[in-house]
Amino acid sequence: MKINKLIWTGILSFAVLFNAVAKDAIHQNEVYDIYLTYTDSTYPGDAVFLKISFKENKKLKKKDKPATSAKAKIAFNDKTLFNTKFYSVPEKLSKTKNTFIAALPLSSYAKTGTYDLTVIYSYEGEPNMEFTVPVEVNSKDFVEETIPLNAQNTEIKTNTSPERMSQIEKLNGILGTINEDAVYQITPFAQPTTITRRTSFFADRRTFAYSNGKSSTSLHYGIDFGCSNGTHVTSCAAGKVVLAENRISTGYSVVIEHLPGLYSLYYHMDELKVKEGDIINMGDLIGLSGATGLATGPHLHWEIRLFMNAINPDQLCENFLFAPAAAQNK
Repeated sequence: MKINKLIWTGILSFAVLFNAVAKDAIHQNEVYDIYLTYTDSTYPGDAVFLKISFKENKKLKKKDKPATSAKAKIAFNDKTLFNTKFYSVPEKLSKTKNTFIAALPLSSYAKTGTYDLTVIYSYEGEPNMEFTVPVEVNSKDFVEETIPLNAQNTEIKTNTSPERMSQIEKLNGILGTINEDAVYQITPFAQPTTITRRTSFFADRRTFAYSNGKSSTSLHYGIDFGCSNGTHVTSCAAGKVVLAENRISTGYSVVIEHLPGLYSLYYHMDELKVKEGDIINMGDLIGLSGATGLATGPHLHWEIRLFMNAINPDQLCENFLFAPAAAQNK
């Protein structure tokens, strides 16, 4: 993944700005400067992250000034794929005032090519400004695998009981919630275990072979770590525990909210060390690994959801929102 930093401090044409200069372009405006950092090169299944901040050069003489607002959308071949608003970053998490973040998920089936990333913003009620920058989506190969299930796991996978359907509905309700005040961390995330052996990868194309001779296909939404029972599982980032319970398909499970619409999920644990409502820091112990639920052996399933879409967890451990390493939470 690459990042691109642009500084715009003017009212000249964005077409001139972005066609002429790739990085650190500067124009002037007596009212404010705008700084943009965004993902300009990525892969299917990743997310495009954006951060904008405004530096005020002149106070606007307005009574009850409207708040600064912004939104972003990503399109391919003139077709909008996703859009979202920017969310304000608390000053305690940012070195500058008036900082806003946004993220747009890309499907693991996204086509390679150049995408259009458009930002529309209004600074303190001023007329909307709009600009578009390119994002390059590169090709990526994903693993294909067939997983044989015994009778017990076949029963879990094909379970359509009211209890399991209720658990699925509850989880989807949580993942579909966008709490605009939930900005807990904007620095890179950490791996949830010290175990480095991986038994499955993000977006594996899976075929489940049932014990009754039937089969089904699906995507693997996270990463599986091959760890023995009782291995410490830690939170990948600061956040709020919004689910901590034993589920039919995923066993002892934890879901943590980190940003508006962004959650981490931890499945198949043997024991939970947190409860719903807990506020935690990156690296806090949340459970012990196991083989509960639909599992062919002891392991930890770690997953990231952004606006309900599964995205590559590794991306958030690298240049996530582009804060310097020294600024990471300890």
